[in-house]
Parts: sequence; C-alpha cells; structure tokens
Amino acid sequence: MTTVAELDERIAKCEKILQDDPNSQIFAALAESYRKKGELEKAFRVCQSGLKIHPSYASAHVVMAKINLDRGLYDWAEAEVRTAIDLGGRTRNIELLLSEIYIYKGEFNTAIKLLKQLKETDPHNEQIGRLLEIAQRLPEEQQRITEGVPDPEQTVIATNNTEQEQHPEEEQKVLDTAGVVAEAISIPGVEGALFVNFEGLVVESKWMSSMDEATCGATISEIGNELNEQLINNSFGHIRAVL
Repeated sequence: MTTVAELDERIAKCEKILQDDPNSQIFAALAESYRKKGELEKAFRVCQSGLKIHPSYASAHVVMAKINLDRGLYDWAEAEVRTAIDLGGRTRNIELLLSEIYIYKGEFNTAIKLLKQLKETDPHNEQIGRLLEIAQRLPEEQQRITEGVPDPEQTVIATNNTEQEQHPEEEQKVLDTAGVVAEAISIPGVEGALFVNFEGLVVESKWMSSMDEATCGATISEIGNELNEQLINNSFGHIRAVL
C-alpha cells in the first residue's frame, strides 16, 4: 500500500535522479507517482517531456495512457496504448488497461470480448472479473434509462397502500451519487464526503476538510484496491467498505 508520504518520498528521489541525469528513463516512474497522487497536470508534463527524449520507451507510453484516461482523454489514452503495444507487445496489464478505456468510451462489446479472453487464461483475477461485470452492466443500465424502465434491483414496490401505512419504516429510497454524499455529510462529525470511482477520481463531493480532496480520493481508492488484493491472496474474501 503506497501512502501519500511514500509517494512524496518516491517523487523526491526520482526528481533528484532526473536532475542529475536529464536523459534518465526515471521520468516514467516520476510521472506515475504524480498520477497516483492525483497531480495529473504535473504527471502529464513530466511524461510528455520524457517521451520527447525517449519516444520508443513503451512503459512510458503506458503511463501516459493512464494519465490521459484519468484526464478523460479516452481516444488519446487508447492511442498511447496502441503505441506501447507496437513498441513492446501485448501484456495482460496492457490489455486490462485497453479494456478499461473501451468501457469509458462506451465500446462495451469490444471490452467484453477482450475481458472474456483474459478471463479464460486467468479466471480468478479480481480486476478482470470486476471490469467484465461493469462492461456487461452499464449497457443494460443505459438502455433502462433511455427507455424509462426502472432498475429492478433498486426499485422498491409496495404491495398495497395499507402495507405502506402500517410499515412506514420499510419504505426505501434510491439515492444517486449526490444523494449518497449528501446523506454522508449529514452525519454529525463528518467534515467531508467523497464518492470515488475505481481509479480514485472524485465523482461527487461535499468537502470542507483542510485535506486535499483529490489526494484523499486517490488514497482511498488505492487502500481499497490493496486491501482487496491482499484479502483475495489470503482467501479472506472481499472488503465491503473502507472507513
């Protein structure tokens, strides 16, 4: 698990190496550390400058793809992945990244096809399974929204009005991301609430804390991913929440 302090230490070491040797390929590790810390503009500038010196460094193109994915530049992210494949060939991690880009671009069938191929060779991989579930679920949700059909997993149907009156405590409401954050911030003592996606990007927030919002989001996501990985490795199952 990489903490913010560890990222800062890694950044300082990489910057020192790069200062001593401006042609060093350490720029890719520096850019990735900035990305993980949530400082995407710095990450982009470092990686862009390094690629001008080392245009054939495949790993750096992978880092640039991740940076552009986090920035919402999906076509550019895909182009960087293609370049990395041309330079260094296909790996499972590169194909996972490519499938994630397809999901963000809305190319769900392409993502599903690629993820099913990956699952055949690595059936117990948690990340592959999670991405495949997302790629299969999102088109169905989009179709329901387009057609105005309620989600059967989120809709509560009362059998009759009498039952509703007799058991008001059983009534439930469906919250969107803004609603979840609003509910969280209403808890006494809570100074800020973040709704964070799998990549650590903040989707919705009500933030009054002095801590940096983007850094907290990225850190929470990394903690969750690390915990899941360690729990799976030790056969303890999956985490349900991170406090």
